[in-house]
Amino acid sequence: MDGTLVDTEPYWLAAEAELVASFGGTWTKEDGLTLVGSGLWHTAAVLQHRGVELTEDQIVDRLTDRVMEQIESEVPWRPGALELLAELREARIPTALVTMSIRRMAEHVSSFLPFTAFDHIVSGDSVTHSKPHPEPYLRGAELLGVDTVRCIAIEDSTTGLASAVAAGAVAIGVPLHSPLEHGRGYTIWPTLTGRGVTDLSELLHSTRTDAA
Repeated sequence: MDGTLVDTEPYWLAAEAELVASFGGTWTKEDGLTLVGSGLWHTAAVLQHRGVELTEDQIVDRLTDRVMEQIESEVPWRPGALELLAELREARIPTALVTMSIRRMAEHVSSFLPFTAFDHIVSGDSVTHSKPHPEPYLRGAELLGVDTVRCIAIEDSTTGLASAVAAGAVAIGVPLHSPLEHGRGYTIWPTLTGRGVTDLSELLHSTRTDAA
């Protein structure tokens, strides 16, 4: 979701910096980018080590509340994301939102979509292991009632892509705030603009044919 469907990373970076500063510390953009794609409880543990004297749950709630406030002002949709989702819905292809944000955050973002885009949501507070562990994508495929080898995952971070690849899905990396490297078991698309169901079908077919 964050970085793939919506470019909320600047919102998270601002929320982290504000929180650390409120406890007398300093948090840079570079610090925040090291956590892109990570689970929020991992982020909370890092912020505790940077002087934030709150429990992990309190940190997660504070960050989520602040990002949700910023989304209320502007939803920063990623180029091509809404168009691709709309085409998938029209083709009746089942979809799941797999994010390490907590569920209320995922539902908040989804509420701004002009149509019902997802059949299921897998959130950071609904799994035991966060990305890069395969559990989130395995859970998503389970909810959709399909094998992960028949799924395509679209991600913007190496952490998320590692989760998708480990789960056995065909993975597409659309880089944003973090560089992505070729040859890591996923395909890189510079943007989702102009991409549709045909592109996804061709990628799935060619990848599975090559694997066979």
